[in-house]
Amino acid sequence: EVQLVESGGGLVQAGGSLRLSCAASGFTFDDYAIGWFRQAPGKEREGVSCTSSSDGRTYYADSVKGRFTISRDNAKNTVYLQMNSLKPEDTAVYHCAAYGGYYYCPDYGINGPHEYDYGGQGTQVTVSS
Repeated sequence: EVQLVESGGGLVQAGGSLRLSCAASGFTFDDYAIGWFRQAPGKEREGVSCTSSSDGRTYYADSVKGRFTISRDNAKNTVYLQMNSLKPEDTAVYHCAAYGGYYYCPDYGINGPHEYDYGGQGTQVTVSS
């Protein structure tokens, strides 16, 4: 059974930090790009970040560049999203998703939140002002 399980969300004050984790099982993790997208109430999904399966390419939305860092540990089948200098506008449910077929992470902002092979249930991040 394929599973992607997000954790690490919570309530934090503006300027604070959180580290999200995405633990994967049931598929060959090394062969998949992993991305994070978020959805706030009443807003469309936004592709936040992506890490490719093999060539080290990453993607960050302009809204998070310089504040968020994505990393992956293939030995643990886990991807992390370190989020620093959080802002109230970062409040959303954060989902991780897996993309096969040598997915091109620089395209993540275009199609990532909508076209993926496997997705998780999400973790809530709330940033208070």
